[in-house]
Amino acid sequence: MKVFLIGAAGGVGNRLARLLTARGDTVTGMFRDPAQADTVRASGATPLTGDLIADTVDDLATRMSAHDAIVFSAGAHGTGRDLTTAIDGKGLEKAADAAARAGVSRFVLVSVFPDALRGGEPNEGFEHYIKVKKTADVYLARTGLDWLIIRPGTLLDEPGTGRVTAGPAIEYGKVPRDDVAAFIDAALHEPALNRAIVELTTGDTPITEAVAHLLRHATGQDGPA
Repeated sequence: MKVFLIGAAGGVGNRLARLLTARGDTVTGMFRDPAQADTVRASGATPLTGDLIADTVDDLATRMSAHDAIVFSAGAHGTGRDLTTAIDGKGLEKAADAAARAGVSRFVLVSVFPDALRGGEPNEGFEHYIKVKKTADVYLARTGLDWLIIRPGTLLDEPGTGRVTAGPAIEYGKVPRDDVAAFIDAALHEPALNRAIVELTTGDTPITEAVAHLLRHATGQDGPA
């Protein structure tokens, strides 16, 4: 599989690139900061500098052509409301439009758990982030792409366990970035698992089993999750 990975230098994106290339996939890793080229290259991906703010839909479509799938794992990462809107919001819209223009139907978006950090002090910047991410989810879900939206809980840098809880609606929790990347790696290669929203936290189910259950449910081969 040829994967176009947007946000390939990020915490989830870089882990995912390593998993994809380890299984033999070809990965083009797009990133914004030229200083991140070595980080992306070390993952096994082919580094490609791109800018979701400055690039046009046509620019992105040209780069995406000849790929089999798009993974969007980019984000402004707390650098301000304007950048959140431009990258997490409008950037996703551009990428989705570009994928359609390039004829790449498989599109996986790393979103956010709707209950994220609700126990903390109110923060206007974070609330804006949550709103922008939800609007991006809605935009993607209204396209004709074979989309898959992953909403992980609070992300951790501790080693993954290889076990998760995954479903269309689950209780809020935390999840290692390792396990988010491993879940996307597995789900990406199940094309029948599409047009679905999956919330993801740490749990007791091996990742391959969690993906298999979601796939059976999506294809009508299983009862309610």
